[in-house]
Amino acid sequence: MSVVKTFNQHTIEALAYYVYALVDPRDNKIFYIGKGKGNRVFQHAKDALNESDISLRLDIIRSILQEGKQVNLYILRHNLTEEVAYIIESTLIDLLTYNKFNKINQLTNIVAGHHQWDEGIKDVDEINTIYNCSKISMNHDETLLLVSLNKSFDQTKANGVYRRINIYDATRKYWPIGKSAPHEIKYVLGVYKGVVRSVIEVKSWKWTTIADDGTIFKKERCVFEGELLEDSPLLNKDVSDYPFGSSGAVRYIRQ
Repeated sequence: MSVVKTFNQHTIEALAYYVYALVDPRDNKIFYIGKGKGNRVFQHAKDALNESDISLRLDIIRSILQEGKQVNLYILRHNLTEEVAYIIESTLIDLLTYNKFNKINQLTNIVAGHHQWDEGIKDVDEINTIYNCSKISMNHDETLLLVSLNKSFDQTKANGVYRRINIYDATRKYWPIGKSAPHEIKYVLGVYKGVVRSVIEVKSWKWTTIADDGTIFKKERCVFEGELLEDSPLLNKDVSDYPFGSSGAVRYIRQ
């Protein structure tokens, strides 16, 4: 049982940034990995007392408290810089959520590891494919939309409208294209450093003038809905022959 409910100032200064785990005392399983400083590790239990806040993480905490128990709190690494804390947090989240290691994802973290879709866990074949990739080839009568992930791929550096919960969200929105364009687009390809890092098969789309973070666009932008294809033959292909314009974020390619 975690008896301590708050850190004093001396402890806070010694900890600096840290990475922590929330553990369910009923089965000793980690259900959340986080980073922070000060008394951040204690904030989740306080948030759970606010019934208007809804999340799987808070639901687990509430069920623990309702049984008269306390969430076990562990500091995994401390005296870190914020940048190093990000790296450790994302590595641990990747390790505990990677679907080839875990049949059941045991974490309630909504946001995946900060580098999960670029520097995160990959087998050696995936690594070789990314860094030694072949040129893209297309089917006839196929229209692809390339979208730039330059401002959203590295989430440790992303700001404002470019903060996204996963690569699917980074790829599908918010794109300044013509109103007739979505009808002919079969796939949206997220591109970073000239390589296709994500592929969405388009199912539907909608238009918006306001982003989730409150950013207001001068003109309507397209938000795609569809399926993220993790085994697409278009994935990890070199598209450097189709560069974006000097200030462009989208480009069509057709065969």
